Amino acid sequence: MTTRFWFVRHGPTHSKAAVGWSDIPADLSDIKALARLSDYLPTEAKIISSDLQRASATADAVQGARDRLPNTPTLREMNFGDWDGRLFADIAQSDPDTSRQFWESPGAIAPPNGESWDDLSTRISDAVDTVITDHGVGDVVIVGHFAAILTALQRASGMSAKAAFSFKIDNLSVTRLDYLHASKSWQVHGVNHLA
Repeated sequence: MTTRFWFVRHGPTHSKAAVGWSDIPADLSDIKALARLSDYLPTEAKIISSDLQRASATADAVQGARDRLPNTPTLREMNFGDWDGRLFADIAQSDPDTSRQFWESPGAIAPPNGESWDDLSTRISDAVDTVITDHGVGDVVIVGHFAAILTALQRASGMSAKAAFSFKIDNLSVTRLDYLHASKSWQVHGVNHLA
């Protein structure tokens, strides 16, 4: 028995700032890319999304005839706190020590009034576990965010946070992770696939 997760990163926002819980829209004008993505995803899958509009609108665009589960805030991007909406260069200048530690050693360091990599990992793991418990075996498409997908990859692969953080996760890409119920283990089937 297996739950097959198809993690999809939302459409591009074109923002050059740190975007965490800011609810900005995605550019979903590339109809061909969205159609290819929808065609690539399993037709019998359930689909669930972060409640931020860039993810939920992407889920709407690729849903097709798939069963839609309610959007959930537990699948949101990392909460950047006081850094949200600020340019990375400005963050590095105003908060050099914390920002350097945050990016170079992801783990317990958090932005002011935000969450750490460890906090995000726990939140995303809990959300994924809830999906496994509530929806059992089969295919589940989760439309979410860059760092949230990386934490799921880290968990499934057993790699360090720093190693996971080095992966590229493009907009509208698919990362495939399977949860094997019998062994309570994970398999990685692909990272950052563009349909």
